[in-house]
Amino acid sequence: MVDDAVSPLTRSTPVPELQHASPSAVVSIITDLSAMSEPEEVTTDALDPDEISDTANPGPDPGDLSTPSKHNAFSELMARKPKAETLSAQPKRSVFGFLGANGLGAYVADPASYPPSRVIYYNADVVAIWDLYPKSSVHTLLLPRSATHTRLHPFDAFADPPFLAMVRVEAEKLKALVSSELRRKYGSLSAQARARDVALEREPPPDVLPVGRDWSASVKVGIHASPSMANLHVHVLSVDRVSRCVRKMPHYNSFATPFFVPLADFPLAEDDVRRHPGREGYLHRDLVCWRCGASFGRKLAALKDHLEEEFVAWQSE
Repeated sequence: MVDDAVSPLTRSTPVPELQHASPSAVVSIITDLSAMSEPEEVTTDALDPDEISDTANPGPDPGDLSTPSKHNAFSELMARKPKAETLSAQPKRSVFGFLGANGLGAYVADPASYPPSRVIYYNADVVAIWDLYPKSSVHTLLLPRSATHTRLHPFDAFADPPFLAMVRVEAEKLKALVSSELRRKYGSLSAQARARDVALEREPPPDVLPVGRDWSASVKVGIHASPSMANLHVHVLSVDRVSRCVRKMPHYNSFATPFFVPLADFPLAEDDVRRHPGREGYLHRDLVCWRCGASFGRKLAALKDHLEEEFVAWQSE
């Protein structure tokens, strides 16, 4: 969470008046302090408590939470690791000590203990995983492994230029993989993609080929201004926001408002209003369709029905 989202009552501020006060006086003092100590920002989370607590646990293939598929070429491709990184047939999950908001630390510490249905790839610098509670049809996380940065808020971590440069390079790699997965899943439904494929199949092919579909334009890369998980992570996901895990307004608005900060915008200026997400109320704004801009107020069910229609139209572009 951002520092100024914490109420003064949660800090270790001594209150000497309480040391010698009578019980009734203590109640009065605490009541006065509570009235005076409204935080500048309202502490908010984009995740539910159950989502936070289950992060390190081996869950279902996230693909099953959006578009089910028994055969996942993306995961199979990424499972082809060097010999030193081969996963055991019955991997051990290193979840001890990584409970609740610390759950992502299990992947950072021991990515080899997870199967490809959880860990997409890893190297000395980062671990790429499927989001266990995806908020789009393709949703991944990039976890930097630097011990110096992994527990920092992204606003602080990405103030380090060399570290930010490394994360950007790795994020582009994961973005390319997510783009490939979108092409695999939806390419046959896309008019732009089909036009190029048909041209390539001609004998001889035309001198000028159709441009085709730029799937990377449908991939978002960024962070939450007030992360729910303790370890630094970057979201790399498709734009569609179609998933049964989108169950509450904050689930949607955490990616549809300035609560989601693109990685390309870093480093942020000190006076950037996105440094104060609670004060700005991003998660509780009216729901607005990411594609057409239609407003649905606070009617999440109506928005989700609409998103299904937009999903079909987006795939067919």
